[in-house]
Amino acid sequence: MAHQSWSVLDAPNPTYLWTQLLVEELVRNGVHTFFVAPGSRSTPLTVAIARHPEAESVLHVDERGAAFAALGVGRAARGPAAWVTTSGTAVANGLPAAVEASVDGVPMLLLTADRPPELRDTGANQTIDQVKIFGDYVRWQADVPPPSDEVDPAYVLTTADQALHQTLRAPAGPVHVNCMFRKPLEPVETEASVAVPTAVDAWARGTEPYTHYPTPAPSPPGPEVDALAEALRGTEHGLVVAGRLDSTAAADASQRLAMHLGWPLIPDLTSRLRWGGGKGPGQVPYGDLVLTSAAFREGHPPRAVLQVGGRFASKRLRLFLRDSAPEVWAVVRPDPSRIDPDHRVTHHVEAAVPAAVDALVARLEEGPRGTTWRDDWAGASERAGAVVQAHVQESDALTDPLVAALLTEEMPSEHALVAASSMPVRDLNRHAAPGGTGGPAFANRGASGIDGTVATAAGIAEGRDGPVTLLIGDLALQHDLNGLALLQDRPVVAIVVNNDGGGIFHFLPIREHDEFDPYFTTPHGHDFEHAAALFDLPYHRPDSPSALRSAYAQACRSGESALIEVQTDRATNRQVHDRLEASVERAVEEG
Repeated sequence: MAHQSWSVLDAPNPTYLWTQLLVEELVRNGVHTFFVAPGSRSTPLTVAIARHPEAESVLHVDERGAAFAALGVGRAARGPAAWVTTSGTAVANGLPAAVEASVDGVPMLLLTADRPPELRDTGANQTIDQVKIFGDYVRWQADVPPPSDEVDPAYVLTTADQALHQTLRAPAGPVHVNCMFRKPLEPVETEASVAVPTAVDAWARGTEPYTHYPTPAPSPPGPEVDALAEALRGTEHGLVVAGRLDSTAAADASQRLAMHLGWPLIPDLTSRLRWGGGKGPGQVPYGDLVLTSAAFREGHPPRAVLQVGGRFASKRLRLFLRDSAPEVWAVVRPDPSRIDPDHRVTHHVEAAVPAAVDALVARLEEGPRGTTWRDDWAGASERAGAVVQAHVQESDALTDPLVAALLTEEMPSEHALVAASSMPVRDLNRHAAPGGTGGPAFANRGASGIDGTVATAAGIAEGRDGPVTLLIGDLALQHDLNGLALLQDRPVVAIVVNNDGGGIFHFLPIREHDEFDPYFTTPHGHDFEHAAALFDLPYHRPDSPSALRSAYAQACRSGESALIEVQTDRATNRQVHDRLEASVERAVEEG
């Protein structure tokens, strides 16, 4: 976008002085992407962003989708993007993304416009109570008054600095800056003026933030590591479970810990360890499927569990660990909030994973290089994987597990993966090919909603400045059709598995009841060819595994976005899963 000549203090009126100060300070703190939804009351913010030479504005008509796109940037970049919207219900549309960011520890800046105090609670148009509208889901919030010559403009700078500090410090999450504006909202000259104090003038001549905060970092490992090391000493039958990990350093440290202890490692889809090959002995990428075997579960309860990073997707694994009642269950992550839905955790180490691993390794003797325990887990995973691979190689029909395995086999190394909630994240976690070479995987598993998934994928492409593969279900895509507009300028290859409704409900007990269809199956009878055309996206509808490989490879080579629709049957999908799991169970037990 072309910018006109711009100076931060060269403002036509006090409102624009404040918004230009705000945008400049955010940019100095590393916020460069602003997702802007159209609106009148937010005009001063929008114009200040448009005029700033280093601020990238991304326009999206849907406030909810724009908020999820900002969330996606935060996931990928581990630094916040800004969501900018006007007053009224537009603000309320940011709540789903704010909830996800809060629960899953993703930095995000909610920058909203509001009416001035004299218009609040008066019946003024498009005026609602926006103060604390996001409740406890934000880490911090500020209700910024209308610009006034009675308030030092340095207030704007210190507010921006505090907001950025709060969104990044552990636990990371969304912050809300609610900005009141009086008319005129346009950049017109007025008689009002604001004196610029010496400190702000000096700041304007530089490039540094007004207030410097220390780089947010979790506390170093403390006495809790000593207690954990003592509890683990001499334990052979343990498991390392890798949940969501946000860096290669954390993933490598988790692998190093498992190797040092001589324990199996069960990696979640979002752990950066689920595929890539060459990760060393003891890998259990098909851990969820291994646990289909009751005999294996009964014969392999762990005495200790080291859970590194965030939550993991496998319910089967969670219930197995709960029922195993390990003597030690430790969670190691740089966040004070608990991940303990079954109330079994005995130790919580609040520290960066690499630092905590280094401290544990220094305190614990190296475990045996090879044990029956570790070999049992790794061997069972290999046998489960062989069943999945046989299904991929022998099936001439497109099935949900096949799609998950095939995509992760074929995904280029430069692509990141985004998994929608419901069946896609489960199928990928269970069936993804461990030898794939694709990039990191992301999923909105904080609140596990299906809304905003396309926009999140677009935000991840924006945040990492690279291509993305998205696996999404038909209902999730219907929830975010507007998000397809964001794919026009960002390379996202979206694969939608269309089984005409809510396929996951075929796996729940409600399927045995009369109300199951249509209240839970929610059939819609539509395909997405016209949706792709509406947003100028290349569209493919492969009807075989080989056609899917070809369409996906073509889309990836193009370097542009595309929509690939895979049509399956919900009832058949349940049968395919049942047959696969029965085969896995036999293979695990016969091995």
